Amino acid sequence: MADSNFIDYVKFCSRSGAGGAGSVHFRREKHVPKGGPDGGDGGRGGHIILKGSTQVWTLLHLKYKKHVIAEEGKGGEGGRRKGRDGKDVVLEVPLGTIAKDAETFEVRFEITEEGQEVILTKGGRGGLGNDHFKTATNQAPHFAQPGEEGIEEWIILELKLLADVGLVGFPNAGKSTLLSSISAARPEIGDYPFTTLVPNLGVIPYREEKSFVMADIPGIIEGAAEGKGLGLRFLRHIERNSILLFMIPADSDNIQNQYKILIGELQKYNPELLDKKRLLAITKADMLDEELMEQMKKEVPKDLSSIFISSVSGYNLDKLKDMLWQAINTQ
Repeated sequence: MADSNFIDYVKFCSRSGAGGAGSVHFRREKHVPKGGPDGGDGGRGGHIILKGSTQVWTLLHLKYKKHVIAEEGKGGEGGRRKGRDGKDVVLEVPLGTIAKDAETFEVRFEITEEGQEVILTKGGRGGLGNDHFKTATNQAPHFAQPGEEGIEEWIILELKLLADVGLVGFPNAGKSTLLSSISAARPEIGDYPFTTLVPNLGVIPYREEKSFVMADIPGIIEGAAEGKGLGLRFLRHIERNSILLFMIPADSDNIQNQYKILIGELQKYNPELLDKKRLLAITKADMLDEELMEQMKKEVPKDLSSIFISSVSGYNLDKLKDMLWQAINTQ
């Protein structure tokens, strides 16, 4: 059974803290019966903050947090003492997390770097104490500012995997087999549709201790962009990949037709995906002899770099890694 711990979508109520009220206070000391105003400012309310972390790769830890609430700021005190700021709530999220407004679906920001911190919901400002309001005509103001209210809003977090290479293909195209063959990742592999129910990431070792990251994304079916199958849920992960490696098995009825369907689904979902570099791998090449392979090359789209591979026998896998590395590092 596929790992159900991969969560790439959460929705929760984010509530920042209200600011503390400013203080109404007057200086009272021995021999100074009518000291001036010295009320301190209130502390600001706590923020809700998102922080990028390479130590988490899923939004699972936020799945059951329906309400995230920050602390309120404390009120000011006499002697111009400022109230304590409310404690911030810092939520660690994987790199590639996008924050959206749940009502308008407007994208607020993206977390793409380790340690990057962005305020999701801003805490209320603290009110000013009465010390700020003294004037020549009103030297003893008996009022101060209240603290600003916190913000309550519904937020959506979506995860888009950050990978150099995204594998694109129909179910059973051999994506999981390839990833398990050239990386340490161990995705579930089986001879039936939708073996892969969650995206898998693998680090691909390359020459001279170099490496790149590959994402095995659940198979696309015709109609995925309209929500059929599993495609719609995971098509967004392809958006963050530098290179798209299309994979079509050698026993397909028509390679060009399958490629056109895959391209069509990506175009319907997001036309910008077609601006990415594309390579084509014809998988299960161990089923072919040289003569049949030469014949099938005529079916491959002419404007696309392609290669025949076999993840089982290892045929052309090193050459495939060379092609991918060159594509990643060529602008």
